[in-house]
Amino acid sequence: MNYSRFLTATSAARKPSAIRIMTETLSRAPKSVISLATGSPNPNTFPFKTAVITVDNGEPIQFNEEMMKRALQYSQSAGIPELLSWLKQLQVKLHNPPTINYPTSQGKMDLCVTSGSQDGLCKVFEMIINPGDNVLLNEPVYSGTLQALMPLGCNIINVSSDEYGIIPDSLKEVLSKWKPEDSKNPKRNTPKFLYTVPNGNNPTGNSLTTNRKKEIYELARKYDFLIIEDDPYYFLQFNKSWAPTFLSMDVDGRVIRADSFSKVLSSGLRLGFITGPKPLIERVVLHTQVSTMHPSTFTQLLVSQLLHQWGEEGFLAHVERVTDFYRKQKDALVAAADKWLSGLAEWHVPTAGMFLWLKIKGIYDVKQLIEEKAIKKEILMLPGNVFYADTSAPSPYFRVSFSSASPEQMDMAFQRLAQIIKESL
Repeated sequence: MNYSRFLTATSAARKPSAIRIMTETLSRAPKSVISLATGSPNPNTFPFKTAVITVDNGEPIQFNEEMMKRALQYSQSAGIPELLSWLKQLQVKLHNPPTINYPTSQGKMDLCVTSGSQDGLCKVFEMIINPGDNVLLNEPVYSGTLQALMPLGCNIINVSSDEYGIIPDSLKEVLSKWKPEDSKNPKRNTPKFLYTVPNGNNPTGNSLTTNRKKEIYELARKYDFLIIEDDPYYFLQFNKSWAPTFLSMDVDGRVIRADSFSKVLSSGLRLGFITGPKPLIERVVLHTQVSTMHPSTFTQLLVSQLLHQWGEEGFLAHVERVTDFYRKQKDALVAAADKWLSGLAEWHVPTAGMFLWLKIKGIYDVKQLIEEKAIKKEILMLPGNVFYADTSAPSPYFRVSFSSASPEQMDMAFQRLAQIIKESL
């Protein structure tokens, strides 16, 4: 892999921060070292002294005075060491990346903690994209991704998808305008990466099949582009056997994977992690050094304490409980759709995630119905147009989340929606 061709001039120009390196050196230094180097505030001036956080299994997480001093202080840009090592072991257990023992230059797997996975993804996009670069994705797509990509001036090329995710033949057709060897010629502007949410895609709820992933990965090898595997709903797969990931297939070191704790631990903690080839993860960390400096030390320590208390099996048992909850929520929403919207709309039952994507029959554009008429009836949903690069194009689709409302509320919402649709036809 020639990683230099994927770096913008800005990313390639990033240099390590001497102060951040000193912070990391100090964190590893024995207590006998006298530091006059860093500008870390004196922790004795912090007003917070101790804390006890109660976990739902009844086991407390305790921050004594020493732990609290560390939790409220600057820390390493890539993440605190004990959390990084736990997450690396988890990635090996779940995905067994082929690159785990590669040399650094050949794309050895590395990992960094970010302030939520979206923070990591934004840094990845800014690391790779120059104005005019071609990038591949499948619309409809998470609107936050579009809002991160579009200001960077890239050409977004849509690859068709269906209820099983990206259609490999559609990707082949898009790529057929280039020859595989064109990736070595910058003037040919071959696509830099394919971005995809492989499980419970937001907004459609679609999940990529294993065979399609294998075909897509081989196309990435043939045309030498990266795969950005944004997988916030990985842990919310409703089928018991989880599909293999792109990271688990990555023999080249061309997959950058974004994971999130938002859906299974807490969205407000703002903790995610990016896994990928070390030469690219290092660039993300250099960006962090000059932006957020590091994810919150307090939340990292809180999560690290919890994960070490649980162990891998305890974490996965918690994940199973969370998934069971969302599976029941999904079943309740689909039951309400079957009851009230049969004949008025069509949909595919999601296999992961938090969303149902519906198409209203007989209405060319549902924007007004969703944004005006539904709101008057006190139902909040999102019209489909916001999940496309061209938000002005009419869309018969809308997105519904089953994460928060009760089954009774879902039933009532779809009863009201059915009435609105009938009045609008």
